[in-house]
Amino acid sequence: MKTKLKEFVQHLYHEVEDEGKAEEYIDEALTYIGLIVMYFNSLEAALDSVLCENFTDRTDSTGLIVLNKMNYAAKVELLKRFGDDFHTCQPRLIEGYDELINNLKESGRLRNLVVHANWETTDEEGYTYVRLKMSKSGMHQEYMQFSKESLDKIIDLIIKTTFDLSAYWEAHNDVLYGRV
Repeated sequence: MKTKLKEFVQHLYHEVEDEGKAEEYIDEALTYIGLIVMYFNSLEAALDSVLCENFTDRTDSTGLIVLNKMNYAAKVELLKRFGDDFHTCQPRLIEGYDELINNLKESGRLRNLVVHANWETTDEEGYTYVRLKMSKSGMHQEYMQFSKESLDKIIDLIIKTTFDLSAYWEAHNDVLYGRV
């Protein structure tokens, strides 16, 4: 995804020259936004399930008590702590573990960009306001270009990560229960 910065000057303002073209762009993106939300929710539910099973495989209630009101990033960190602890006792890391953790984090980051973007500020080139960046050089409005291709890549990453989480958990349990 391409990004651009505009210098902040007194008021938060988003220039859209061709509103008709910008609206067409948003109309095309709406389906992708919905798919990202739907697939991400499935990924988070799969993560919840794996975490609950870490506590006990007899019931999800213990895990759900711990996970209640926990945000996605905290759940990923909890999985990483469980995984790191598990791997300290193993002669080798389960293949794909580090990539899985990175992809879980990246899926959350990208989902947040899409869900929290101010879509009404989308311009005719597809750049959408995502946040205000503050640094020593001043304040800048950050815009991200959510193209059909970039939104497709986000969807693909989330789906792949869901499958990778399942494969990792199966390999984890194979090691844990001596099936390998």
